Amino acid sequence: MTYHPKSEFLNVMVSRGYLADCTDMQGLDDQLMAGVVPTYIGYDATAKSLHIGHLLNIMMLRWLQKTGHKPITLMGGGTTKVGDPSFRSDERPLLTPEVIDDNISGMQQVFARYLSYGDGATDAMMVNNAEWLDGLNYLDFLRDIGRHFSVNRMLSFESVKSRLDREQSLSFLEFNYMILQAYDFMELNRRYGCALQMGGSDQWGNIVNGIDLTRRVIEGHVFGLTSPLLTTSDGKKMGKSADGAIWLNGDMCAPYTFWQFWRNTTDADTGRFLKLYTELPLDECERLGALGGSEINEAKVILANEVTMLLHGADAAEAAEATAREVFEKGGVGDDLPTLVVEPGEAAEGISIVQLIVRAGLAKSGKDAKRLIAENGARMNDAPLEDAGLMIDTAALAQPIKLSAGKKRHALVKLG
Repeated sequence: MTYHPKSEFLNVMVSRGYLADCTDMQGLDDQLMAGVVPTYIGYDATAKSLHIGHLLNIMMLRWLQKTGHKPITLMGGGTTKVGDPSFRSDERPLLTPEVIDDNISGMQQVFARYLSYGDGATDAMMVNNAEWLDGLNYLDFLRDIGRHFSVNRMLSFESVKSRLDREQSLSFLEFNYMILQAYDFMELNRRYGCALQMGGSDQWGNIVNGIDLTRRVIEGHVFGLTSPLLTTSDGKKMGKSADGAIWLNGDMCAPYTFWQFWRNTTDADTGRFLKLYTELPLDECERLGALGGSEINEAKVILANEVTMLLHGADAAEAAEATAREVFEKGGVGDDLPTLVVEPGEAAEGISIVQLIVRAGLAKSGKDAKRLIAENGARMNDAPLEDAGLMIDTAALAQPIKLSAGKKRHALVKLG
């Protein structure tokens, strides 16, 4: 029998496609109906920015707050020093405390776009697990916490099992990660009354560990909820593009590039992504997702606008759409395209077109750029580029040059 939740938050999770699994659906539903439920998702500070792969869970925290509950963004200042081994084939590189703190400050900029922080009952909190992990006494921790963990059970978790099955090394340092994450949940429950941990479905084992530990040590009653690990309809991991991760910080990924990622969504994913990544009403998401032919392209523009507006603001979304229409429909040069600025002195002797394509971010290497030209995939000012030996000098850059890779990726090159 399918359970129909009474609480607004779980209703949103189910109806919009955010829910993969829950440890106790009815118990959590009752708790959500009874009052404000502080809820956390943990983020390790492994980069200066979050990326599109994080956006699903950020939207879950946003909906949590919109439906009257308290989000906690737990920054892994402590756990980042260890590294989450979940579904990785190798050990994460270890970062210094200074790099970790710098990464956390970069990630804060993104959370502030989606959540309202403050001291109110449903205001978001940002907490750093270094507060309790950095000062742990190892022997006390082993005696008080380690004894609650069965190595046999830990070895059965899919994230660990997959590494061992492939005969890939799993260090003792990483093996400790799941104990630390469980300890985080217990500490958040003890300090802030946190009753729910959310995460991707790859975190299920870690979340269940935290629930068990909290129950055993402080007799706390807590819950876990996971979201599906998203792949696009063509089987690719959500958030990856030809050029790597799509970052959420504007200085690492221009708003136009971010907008363009969503505009390039496949027809089959459009309706699903509207439900997950925008706040448009459910029936409108379904109507737009069901459009066929060329009409689905307008649905993709709406998707791109709505997602970009949440992260970068309405002005950035409008500018990106205007640039796209200028570039795609009118064959013009959009003002908002990613731009490579070349100094006059550098251009005086000429720069190869291959080098410009790489520096503009349209190819990863000179070899890729040459292949792009050879396969008729490169254009300059909308005309096919046929000569990989072409040199661009100051005279050629008297007007900005528009470079294109395929039909969807464009950049400007201009003199500084």
